[in-house]
Amino acid sequence: MLSASLPMYDLPALRKETDAWWAALAAAFRAEGLKDVPDSLARSDEPAALWLSSDLLFSQTCGYPLTHSLKGKVTLLMTPVYDLEGCAGGTYYSEILVRRDADFQGLADLRGKRAAVNEAGSQSGYNVLRSAIAPLATQGRFFAAVEESGSHRNSMAMVASGDADVCAVDCVTYGLLCKAEPEAAVGLRRLAVSASAPALPFITRRDIPEADLQRLRGGLRSAFDDPALADIRAALLLTDVVTRPLGDYTVIEAMETQAVSLGYPTLA
Repeated sequence: MLSASLPMYDLPALRKETDAWWAALAAAFRAEGLKDVPDSLARSDEPAALWLSSDLLFSQTCGYPLTHSLKGKVTLLMTPVYDLEGCAGGTYYSEILVRRDADFQGLADLRGKRAAVNEAGSQSGYNVLRSAIAPLATQGRFFAAVEESGSHRNSMAMVASGDADVCAVDCVTYGLLCKAEPEAAVGLRRLAVSASAPALPFITRRDIPEADLQRLRGGLRSAFDDPALADIRAALLLTDVVTRPLGDYTVIEAMETQAVSLGYPTLA
């Protein structure tokens, strides 16, 4: 049996809907003729192990691993489109969040403050914030401290509690939390939005046969077009799926390159 996961937006409050979405995708993949489609999703604290597994059938990853640690090691399938302003055509951005009562008017006001990031290998929590701050940094520094939280949800909690002053959060994560766990966003407000990038891609293993690759894409298209799945898709903010070339994701590398060229290789 092959393996599948949907780790990027697998919120506990939406576990039922995520499992239902996978059941629908699995049925669509089988209808296309795919064999050994798993009945359930694999869930792990280390999604990268599955991404690089020889038995990977289907998953979703962040664009930063796609262009870095997974580069040349997985196959890009398609890119989802989310029902959020600014996400047309399979793009997304990050919400740069501060406490609602904080007296910050712009990014420059964060100088000498504390940032929370989910992890250094994140496009939405780290790379975009580094890119936004790079023009403001002096001799490679801007913040008084940068702390890794382990998740977007934790970064938001750190800002809300006063343990940090700012965080960058994937707009889809933020939108899902506001919908399913509204208490997570209490006391926070948007200070700015980041630059856009292609949304988090669906992937499969590198050496998948071409016929199976097309079956996966056909199954995705079928599941997104099925009116009977409209409620499940709506719960997960999914509206469409598009085919974007791998080259579209180089904008992620360009953000990093620009920050390095400005003398700001590390969020600090």
